[in-house]
Amino acid sequence: MTAPVTTATRLPARAGAGVLRVVVTKVLTAIVVLFFVATAAFLLVRLSGDPVKLILPPDATAAQEATLRASLGLDRPLITQYLDYLAGLPRLKLGTSLVYDQPVTDVLFSRIPATLELAGAALLVALALAVPAGTFAAMRRGRAGDSGVMAGVLVGQSTPAFWVGILLILIFAVQLKILPASGYGGIEHLILPAVTLAVYSVAVIARLLRSSLIDVLGSDFIRTAKAKGLGTGGIVLGHGMRNAALPVVTVVGLEVGSLLGGAILTEQVFSWPGLGRLTVEAIQNRDFPLVQAAVLFFAATFVIVNLLVDLSYTILDPRVRVTS
Repeated sequence: MTAPVTTATRLPARAGAGVLRVVVTKVLTAIVVLFFVATAAFLLVRLSGDPVKLILPPDATAAQEATLRASLGLDRPLITQYLDYLAGLPRLKLGTSLVYDQPVTDVLFSRIPATLELAGAALLVALALAVPAGTFAAMRRGRAGDSGVMAGVLVGQSTPAFWVGILLILIFAVQLKILPASGYGGIEHLILPAVTLAVYSVAVIARLLRSSLIDVLGSDFIRTAKAKGLGTGGIVLGHGMRNAALPVVTVVGLEVGSLLGGAILTEQVFSWPGLGRLTVEAIQNRDFPLVQAAVLFFAATFVIVNLLVDLSYTILDPRVRVTS
């Protein structure tokens, strides 16, 4: 005899199908976004000029230019180059660097660890400073401590990263001589670039956490917790932070993309051998395949992080699961 299907068993099945539908939709959307980014990168880099004229000396003959253009495959019709480019994307066959004369993926992957190291350190610094600052400001709303934190947040959001980097170099490398001004190696080389890159994210995360936590601390369930005699620390850490985390997680995810993008300027200031500095050099040298691959990497990272943030909603907020 077949057991009857109850409402309790149907609801989880519907919720699971809804979540799966949302995941599939978001993944397909991410693929479409990456397709348009790849197309835009392909077209835009070709508007920047002819790399053959940059590679060859100014007195090169037309025959030499034609030979090099043919060897690079730039003499083929644009649509042929575009279709070959799209066909190589799924297999990560992104061409050969015009400057390094190596597969683009090899050049790219050799620089990614340095950029991820810098962005990861900056994110840790940002969270380590922003979470206590935002919580402190929310618990002292309207007081001097709140005003002080918000003033620091305003300064952090308004100050360009390259200016912060130059200022830190002048103080800690030139005047105090306790940290190196540039280079790559031990943790002493990582401190100044990581702090420089983290300043803006600290301001953004602290400001949002303060606002979100103030809203949550004014909720009815917080008043109920206070009426039960729960202490301030238990209320904030046990109830407030969990419910205030949802918008903060979204911003942290977006900040990961911002940190990778912002690494371009920071790596230039501190001569950090990462992907950002490689991208700037590739743009200056009109290294088409390398620029396209770097743009795709930054875009793919941003899209994947946003996708993971969206999916994390289903874990942090039960209402999303019910809606799905």
